[in-house]
Amino acid sequence: MKKFIASLSWVFVTCFTLFLSLSAYTHLASIPKKSFRPKVTEAKNDTIASQAVLPEVLGAFTYSVTSSDAIPEIIKKYLKRYDSPLLPYADFLVKTAREYNMDPRLLIAIAQQESNLCKKIPDDSHNCWGWGIHSQGTLKFPSYKEAIEAVTKGISEKYLGRGLTTPEDIMGIYTPLSRGSWASGVQQFLDDMN
Repeated sequence: MKKFIASLSWVFVTCFTLFLSLSAYTHLASIPKKSFRPKVTEAKNDTIASQAVLPEVLGAFTYSVTSSDAIPEIIKKYLKRYDSPLLPYADFLVKTAREYNMDPRLLIAIAQQESNLCKKIPDDSHNCWGWGIHSQGTLKFPSYKEAIEAVTKGISEKYLGRGLTTPEDIMGIYTPLSRGSWASGVQQFLDDMN
């Protein structure tokens, strides 16, 4: 009788666990993936304007906020918080990423995942992104600026340009053997910058 009750309990717990797992998977699968390509808007100079609807009265106001204003400051604050060697190149990084139609926070998140924001890189490589580092050798760049330019262009063309816009999508080619940990880390660092 004890074996029967134990077996019945095991079947019940297993079925319940399976049901919870499938429910969680269904819920997670329905969440839309986040893209790292900026959305194109029709607003002039990417500006969001707001104006009070009421007639002009004391206290009514008009203001304008440029959506891209915060990104350079978010990047600088993040790099400073982690004492990254990339801090002096923050403006260049943002400018280069935008030239390639890419969210600069993705570059920072990948650098955080790959090298602790350039603190753990091969000697004299300036390679904070693990770009071209494999068993056959290590790709080195003469400067951080050249590394930023090459990596940004490469990610834009080889990943984002092919529709691979989420950390999970990118991971499949960038570091396929990580089994999800790379994408999870990159996403965590992206979330830290929001």
